[in-house]
Amino acid sequence: MGVKGEPDNTVLELLERAERLVRETVRPVYVYRETAVEAAENGIKLACMAETLTGRDIRKHLNGCDRAVLLAATLSAEADKLIRQTAVRDMAFSLAVDCICSAAVEQLCNKAEEEIFSGGNVPYRTWRFSPGYGDLPLDLQGAFLTALNAQRRIGLTATENSLLIPSKSVTAIIGISDTPVQRGARGCAVCSMRESCAYRQLGGCGSNH
Repeated sequence: MGVKGEPDNTVLELLERAERLVRETVRPVYVYRETAVEAAENGIKLACMAETLTGRDIRKHLNGCDRAVLLAATLSAEADKLIRQTAVRDMAFSLAVDCICSAAVEQLCNKAEEEIFSGGNVPYRTWRFSPGYGDLPLDLQGAFLTALNAQRRIGLTATENSLLIPSKSVTAIIGISDTPVQRGARGCAVCSMRESCAYRQLGGCGSNH
């Protein structure tokens, strides 16, 4: 929200109201699929996808992994609707709702990972890596969704520009290995917008968050 330092009571009250409303409204769901991983000349091939995951970053991310989990998670269309509705009445409150939804979808992904891997048989795994991170093309969103049958299962689609609808959604790949994996840089460190990001310039995040 662009707040520097500790938020004051007005901001905290706004966020508390927004959190209550978001909890009452959104319908968080996710789907996943495990697939075999194979190194290719120009990237990574997944058994469940015809498209190749291209780029150096995804090769490094999945180095040593012979399988992976594709994940798609969304807060549902209710989140987008709620943000639009609150914007008509109160832009500050709508911003708070938007930010709470962004935090909520990350929590949903964390919970999904916890549930997916709670059964064992996953000695080591990487962190989540999404289309658009580093040099992994954003236009792979559609291929991820097709592999997961995400439109039918959780109502998640992508626009021609590869933006997810509903917007408060995430797709990602998590590598699995029988041997220790090196967890490389994440967050700002692999973001293509890190040099121009206004949030980062305000000190809102670090290179590994």
